[in-house]
Amino acid sequence: MRLPTITEDTIALEPGDEIVLRNRTWEDYEDLLSHRQDKAGLRIQYNAKNQEIIIISPLPRHGNLADLLADFVKIMLRLQQKDWHSFTPVTLKQLGIQGIEPDSCFYIQNRERILGKEKIDLKIDPPPDLAIEVDVTSLTDPADYEAISVPELWIYRWSQLLIYEFDGEQYRETQISPQFPTIEVKTLMPQYCDRGWQAGSSVAIREFENYLRTELK
Repeated sequence: MRLPTITEDTIALEPGDEIVLRNRTWEDYEDLLSHRQDKAGLRIQYNAKNQEIIIISPLPRHGNLADLLADFVKIMLRLQQKDWHSFTPVTLKQLGIQGIEPDSCFYIQNRERILGKEKIDLKIDPPPDLAIEVDVTSLTDPADYEAISVPELWIYRWSQLLIYEFDGEQYRETQISPQFPTIEVKTLMPQYCDRGWQAGSSVAIREFENYLRTELK
């Protein structure tokens, strides 16, 4: 097994590795982002409250679940005839405070405000309307998103979907998705994610869309 390595020019982690760097500055975080280079699979986040940088190398299951959840969201939006603009992945920053990289995020209500933008600047641009995190190698703390202020946050963990709504100060868990109040996403997402892992992504996506087309008639 190769040990994790961070040098001036290289960040090398094995799938499933997680490294926490303590007592770090925003400048340290920006420097690591610049040295990530072609290691796009690495996720790097920063929290100024505890001055920690967390570097994660996701496992294949993580990527599969993240991809499935994003596809399920697109199906629900399409069947409801809603437009969206999505990113997978993207780095969201509140300069000097928080840097975070959701597995995927969606602009829905605020879609038109960020179309064509090469960079998202949260000083002038709105945050995504929905962000999705998959917890396989590490646990997501909803508080890490408070500085970013994403209205709705999904955390998929251990075949459960946790839904959080931002009230302007903190995240509160809810049983109903504000974006999809008429769809039982807390039940359906785990069911079809498990189906995708066992039978394949395309099978789960097709069955999920067929189910929704029947239910939304």
